Amino acid sequence: MNKCILVGNLARDPELTTTSNGVAVCRFSIAVSRRYANSDGERETDFLNIVVWRNLGENCHKFLKKGSKVGIVGNIQSRSYDATDGTKRYVTEIVAEEVEFLSTKAQDESASKSMGEDIAKLQPIDDDGLPF
Repeated sequence: MNKCILVGNLARDPELTTTSNGVAVCRFSIAVSRRYANSDGERETDFLNIVVWRNLGENCHKFLKKGSKVGIVGNIQSRSYDATDGTKRYVTEIVAEEVEFLSTKAQDESASKSMGEDIAKLQPIDDDGLPF
């Protein structure tokens, strides 16, 4: 079984191209933080290449941008090709079957700012007045 589920932020703007047969293909990278910290106490980040085909790829190109948070369901695919210098190159990428648009960086910044303003407006309450 070859299935992966990822949540991360776009590391660059999506690039849309078409194959020689006219099929749309969108490519972008997402940054996914690892769950645990390394020996220095820092969480490392993996940058994964994503490929999205046809209408879903066109929608990704239209609505996503660098910093957008996405959920990806797909499979891992490896391929090779001969480079112009004659060497063989290997590529591993995620071919997305589903892409969920979770948020954008601008929305995250706006929500964080709004939450900070709301917290500043909170007033202390007297615990003695609570019924429990």
